[in-house]
Amino acid sequence: MTHSVIRENAVAVITGAASGIGLATARALSSRGMRIVLVDLDPQSLATATESLAGPSICRAVDVADQDAINNLAESVFTEYGQVNFLMNNAAIRVAGSEDEGIENWHRTMQVNFWASVYAERAFLPRMIADRHPGIILNTGSKQGITNPPGNVIYNISKSALKTYTEQLQHRLRNIDSCHISAHLLVPGFTITGPHKPNPGGWSPEQLVAYMIPRLEQGDFYIICPDNEVTLELDAIRMEWAAQDIIDNRPPLSRWHPDWSDRFLAHLSDRN
Repeated sequence: MTHSVIRENAVAVITGAASGIGLATARALSSRGMRIVLVDLDPQSLATATESLAGPSICRAVDVADQDAINNLAESVFTEYGQVNFLMNNAAIRVAGSEDEGIENWHRTMQVNFWASVYAERAFLPRMIADRHPGIILNTGSKQGITNPPGNVIYNISKSALKTYTEQLQHRLRNIDSCHISAHLLVPGFTITGPHKPNPGGWSPEQLVAYMIPRLEQGDFYIICPDNEVTLELDAIRMEWAAQDIIDNRPPLSRWHPDWSDRFLAHLSDRN
C-alpha cells in the first residue's frame, strides 16, 4: 500500500514528541504542511518543541501509560481537528532490565513501550477507519526486539511484543474491506537522542526521519534503519542468524554463546 498521508492539512499525533525521533518527525511533517499534535510528559519541553515547528500544532502533556488519559487525548484531538491521519507511537523508556531491577520498573517499561500503543490504537483507530481517509499507524520498535541481545531484558521483551503486535495489527487492517489505514514498524539504528553525547557511529534523529519518510510513502512495513556503524546487510545477517537458532536447534542467543560466537564471526566473514 502506497500512501498519500503525508500531505498538507493532514493531522499527525506523535507521542514522545518533545525530543529525539518524535520531535524530528514532528518537524519534518510540519514542514510538509501537516497539523501536528505533540504528546509527551513534560509541559515545558512540549511548549519548547511546539515553538520549533513550521506550521500549526498543539501539545498535550499525557502519560501514555494511562489508558483513560489516552482516551481523553483522542477525544480532544478529534474535537479539535475532526480527523487523525498519522498516529506515531514513539514514547519509550529504558531501564537496566536485569534480575535486580525493581519489578515496578518492569511493569512501567511494558506500560510505556507496549501497552501505550495498544491503548492508542483502541482510542484512535476506530475513528480513523470510519473516516475513510488514508492513514498510518507507526510504532517505534527496536532491533533489540528482533535479535534480542543479552543485557537489557525487559526492554527487549517490550519491543519484541510491540513487533508482534504491529505485525498482527497490519494483518488485521489489510483484511478489513475498504480500510485505508496501514500499520508500520520503525526499527531505528544507533540514533543519538536525549542525553547521549554525539557519536560518529550514530545517526541524528533528522537523518533517521529523512530515511524513514520515503519508505513510509512507498508503503514499507518494516523500516529497518542503518547507521554509521551498521549497514542494512549486517542487520540482515544478524537477524537471519537469530532466526536460525530455532531452525537449527542451536542454543538461544548463540551469537553470544562461547561455543558459537566464533562460528557467527566466521559466518559473518564468509557473507562479507
